[in-house]
Amino acid sequence: MRSLSASDLLAIWERGAGRSPVVQALIILGIAFPEASPGRLADLTVAQRDAALFQLRRWTFGPQFVGLAACPACAERLELAFDDGDLPLPDPAHTDLPSFETGDRADSSLQVDSYQVTFRLPASTDLLAIDRDTQPGAARGDLLQACILSAQRGRKAVPAGDLPAVVQEAVITRMDQLAPLANLTLAATCPACGHAWDVVFDIVSYFWSEITVWAMRIMHEVHALASAYGWREADILAMSAWRRQRYLELMGA
Repeated sequence: MRSLSASDLLAIWERGAGRSPVVQALIILGIAFPEASPGRLADLTVAQRDAALFQLRRWTFGPQFVGLAACPACAERLELAFDDGDLPLPDPAHTDLPSFETGDRADSSLQVDSYQVTFRLPASTDLLAIDRDTQPGAARGDLLQACILSAQRGRKAVPAGDLPAVVQEAVITRMDQLAPLANLTLAATCPACGHAWDVVFDIVSYFWSEITVWAMRIMHEVHALASAYGWREADILAMSAWRRQRYLELMGA
């Protein structure tokens, strides 16, 4: 996995604008893993995908995350901040594609009452299929059924859709335990009313919003520098952010 340059980020933003979050994530990974086919990247589990995105985000914008959340009880807005050093991220030295083909790609089994269930963790291919085919409100159930490889009660096979709710919830809970990055929540407490709740954090949406803000700013910088000096976009993007800023300051002098 390689880091993202300024030209990479602008290309990512251009290709992914208006696309679904699943596609946007795959576009980012496609630039970071140029040696990998789109199908290979789509087959990564969501947990593997998100681990790579967290590392890319650290290399691009740093380890600190800051966001806003609205209290569901009183609508008070509060700031949430955390460092990705607190998350169970893989060693950056091993954030390459071969390491993503073992470990949490393995099938898992779970015994719940008299039911034996074998399942796998969801991948981007599953999310793409849901985006394309699933009716609103049915996505969670369809995703679970896609990930259940087999289910038995005693010696009798049971279709995934016929499993009792308690068994389905047990499988979902186990998936969350096996892939915490794919289901990341942050504990929040409202300073105004004291209400406590969990905020779901989505690295894809957060990273994409940062890329969008960055891209809008860099386009203004490129326009200003190209207009003033006649430089090509590629040459301006190849400059460090520090050098671009110095030239912009000179223009305003």
